[in-house]
Amino acid sequence: MQNIPQMKVGVIAVSRDCFPIELSRKRREKVIAACSKNNVPVVEIDTIIENEYDVVKAVEEIKNKEINSLVIYLGNFGPEGPTSLLAQKFGGPVMLIAAAEDSGKDLIQGRGDAYCGLLSASYNFGLRRLNPYIPEYPIVDAEDSVKLIEDFTIISRIVLGVRNLKMFSFGPRPFDFLTCHAPIQPLFDLGVEIMENSELDLYDIVQAEKDNPQIKEIAKEMAAELGRGNTYPDLIEKLAQYEIALEKFMNANLGASQYAAFANKCWPAFEKYFGHVPCYINSRLAAKGIPVACESDIYGALSEYMSILATGLPPAILDINNSVPKDMYEESRKEIGNYKIDDLFMGFHCGNTSTACVVQPIMQHQLIMHRLMEPGQEPNITRGTVEGQIKAGPVSIFRIQANSDAKIGAYVANGEVLNIKPKSFGSIGVFAVKEMGRFYRHVLLEKRFPHHTSIAFKHAGKYLFAASKMLGVKDVYFNHPEGMLYSSENPF
Repeated sequence: MQNIPQMKVGVIAVSRDCFPIELSRKRREKVIAACSKNNVPVVEIDTIIENEYDVVKAVEEIKNKEINSLVIYLGNFGPEGPTSLLAQKFGGPVMLIAAAEDSGKDLIQGRGDAYCGLLSASYNFGLRRLNPYIPEYPIVDAEDSVKLIEDFTIISRIVLGVRNLKMFSFGPRPFDFLTCHAPIQPLFDLGVEIMENSELDLYDIVQAEKDNPQIKEIAKEMAAELGRGNTYPDLIEKLAQYEIALEKFMNANLGASQYAAFANKCWPAFEKYFGHVPCYINSRLAAKGIPVACESDIYGALSEYMSILATGLPPAILDINNSVPKDMYEESRKEIGNYKIDDLFMGFHCGNTSTACVVQPIMQHQLIMHRLMEPGQEPNITRGTVEGQIKAGPVSIFRIQANSDAKIGAYVANGEVLNIKPKSFGSIGVFAVKEMGRFYRHVLLEKRFPHHTSIAFKHAGKYLFAASKMLGVKDVYFNHPEGMLYSSENPF
């Protein structure tokens, strides 16, 4: 997977000068040893923070060791001022955890009071307006710290990716899909850059690759990927040209950013001038870690990219599309299990889901566009989707979005794709999320989220929730379990 940060997590200890520094050193060494034992890669920072001069020394050591994510471990009470100053000078994602006491047999000279120290540290982080990650229960011994560091590695990867992301957009958001329209100013609050381009720019860069010798090589790669699903072999060189153009443009225009995502207009003029739909290429780039959201959906592309960072897997962007008919529900009760009918929905898009996530993927034409553009004709310019039933397994649905007041919010819910034939077209599957009906009504509808959702192909709710909070998103919604009412929900 390309286009994502390579994490190098440092572990540093702090020690208040009226506590034994050896207590912090010993506890830090135990954390490093536990991480090594469990194959969790971390880098030990030798400097222990007792004062401001240690901060200067530590920042230099962190720089030399190329650390991009930092675990600050309170081996004892710790000095709250230098601790928060270190985080500020570091500037990257920081997790605060504190040492649990070792033994009831050593609570005089061996007591560290880190439980208390974390309160002071948290208060001082607030004074500096810093937003560290603090786990749900941050007081841990060495063994228990390993899982927290594993989680933080993923969370900080999301944060770093977003803060170093550049969004490329081609084409204005179409009138029929104003639901994908959203203010761009909040992107800058998150650290995301954006470069908006016209459809003529897109046409120009694709035409420039007409004689690129790589076209045939990429076309062979596509044919091998599709196998028997390569139903339009005459089309794939044209698709290869389009893919090459997008990647070349991305590499030439990253500028000061490190990572990229696209949000491109895909109809109706696109098909007339490019001679195909972009869906399959969108799926291929997503599989490489470069999401391409349909319908110029900038926040959809951002949501997809965050899903990649959370899982290391290809994402999808799908419509939360239609209900599951009662007869399908009844005939599939074995596969559905304990889910209620309103826990289910069908996730669909034209054909942009990576082949690795689809059962028996096949290249098709886009049926909806064909009705509009080629009625009564053999498909031509509407070809280029990759379609099939989305594979069963765990998923998270996720969306980060700025509303009409330029305030950003997000939602996330864990669920699964069920092994049920969707009996329809496109990239499509039957999704199950506990209490989806209530979630749909009191979050998706009431908070005015668009119809697109990002699909992470494993349970990633923990990471996406925490990373959104670290990025400054105040309202991160989730599906409330039965018995836990939403603030607007009618209790009667």
